[in-house]
Amino acid sequence: TENPPESGVQSCFSSNSRLSLNHFILQLSLLSLSLSLSAMAKYGEGDKRWIVEDRPDGANVHNWHWAQRDCLEWSRNLLTNLLSNHTVLDGEDNIHIKTNTVDKVDGEAYVNVRKGKIIPGYEISVTISWEGEAKDSEGNTLLRADGIVEIPYISDENADEDPEIKVIVKDDGPIGRRLKEAFLAKGKPFVLEQVRVYVAAMANGGPAKDELEVKKPDAAAKKAAPVATAAAAAAAATPVVQKEERKKKKKEGFKTITLTERFSCRAKDIYEILMDENRWKGFTQSNARISKEVGGEFSIFDGSVTGMNVELQEGKLIVQKWRFGSWADGIQSTVRLTFDEPEPAVTVVKLTQTDVPEEDRYGNSTVVENTERGWRDLIFHKIRAVFGFGI
Repeated sequence: TENPPESGVQSCFSSNSRLSLNHFILQLSLLSLSLSLSAMAKYGEGDKRWIVEDRPDGANVHNWHWAQRDCLEWSRNLLTNLLSNHTVLDGEDNIHIKTNTVDKVDGEAYVNVRKGKIIPGYEISVTISWEGEAKDSEGNTLLRADGIVEIPYISDENADEDPEIKVIVKDDGPIGRRLKEAFLAKGKPFVLEQVRVYVAAMANGGPAKDELEVKKPDAAAKKAAPVATAAAAAAAATPVVQKEERKKKKKEGFKTITLTERFSCRAKDIYEILMDENRWKGFTQSNARISKEVGGEFSIFDGSVTGMNVELQEGKLIVQKWRFGSWADGIQSTVRLTFDEPEPAVTVVKLTQTDVPEEDRYGNSTVVENTERGWRDLIFHKIRAVFGFGI
């Protein structure tokens, strides 16, 4: 049988029930959303690591978030300054060679910073033009030739290795090949040294060195000053003042390096090794030119270090003027090496190197550290290992 039709009252009640149910569900949803929002951190609260302050200068506070600076154009400018218009040979063996310009720097270079930590990244290739001239004994030109130097790959992945260097000369005749060989002997060490300077500069932050520094505490101290006590303000300001004083002193200062090393050999043996260019070439695996006369000059580590002999006493004393090519012009340190033989076949070498600059001409502040490490690891330890004078 058919159900009787609903009365007007029943129909109205059913419709109102459905509307009430829908309204109830909507209210429940809104309540749930409200509870969720109230559980979230209010503006300005929560984990400070994830808060970027609303600052008028738009600063990345504490450099917690990732920041990146494109360094390719800066790399082009630095490498151009380092490698252009450099005289490689000026008449030695009647050959004149100089670099002209840096024609290309291609690839990518950047510096990232995360929580104040500098992370350089670069993969670049460099092309340098050079020119050479060979003359006879009377000064007449035998050949003028142009060439290029190609560095196919300089990368942060291989920062501790010297890159491949390709030297090309446009004249492939005997004199052209002579110019090429001269560039390989004298110009390649120069190019490699400048690449090392670039790599060190990138490791130090490149053009972003200053702007990517961790936010100094003075700004926070100023912001908190209205509500801080005088004592607290002074305590907060003191480290900043000290840091600025150290920074100023650092730019103007020089340091002294002192080392004492023992060797299982005679004093005469270690003295002769340090004054013999062939032995230098052997234990450093690099080119060296060393005069054994007072007033004579020396060049070691492929020309990275140059200087002059000031005082020599065989088996007892070496005093030299030392400088690195990356130091500012006119700066020379003084190296003093004394040799003492307290018992047979045991020698104590005492090194004192004064006037070592705390920064090089590019602002790198690792000069003292690198110089001391060089003496210890690249000279003294190598001598022990190669000549068997004790490890």
